[in-house]
Amino acid sequence: MGTMDGILDTVATIHPALPLIGLLKTNGKHIMLGAVGKPLELPVFPLLMGEEEACRWKWDRRDEIDFAAKHNITADIEVIPMDYVNTAMERLAKADVKYRFVIDVAKTLKVDD
Repeated sequence: MGTMDGILDTVATIHPALPLIGLLKTNGKHIMLGAVGKPLELPVFPLLMGEEEACRWKWDRRDEIDFAAKHNITADIEVIPMDYVNTAMERLAKADVKYRFVIDVAKTLKVDD
C-alpha cells in the first residue's frame, strides 16, 4: 500500500478503482486508458486523504500510436479466418485466449474479377 508512483490502468471493463488508488504514494497518478460504457465509481474520500490526483484526460489515438511506436510497444495477436469466429468466441468464454483475436477479412472475402 502507498508504494506506487503511478499506475497505468488499461482494463477496458468496470473494475474497482479503490484498491488501485490505495497502492499510490502521496501525489501518485492513476492513468486510465481502458474505456468503459458506464461511469466509474470513484470514492472521493481516499483521494482527499491521500492527495492522489483525479482528472479527466482525453487521450488522442494518434498520441497512443506515436507513443507505442516511439517505445517499440507491439501487440501479441492471433490472426484467425472468418470461419473460426465461433470457435474463437467459445475460447473466449473458456478463458483459453493468450492474445487478441484479429480476423483476417482480406483472405476471407472473395473478390470477383
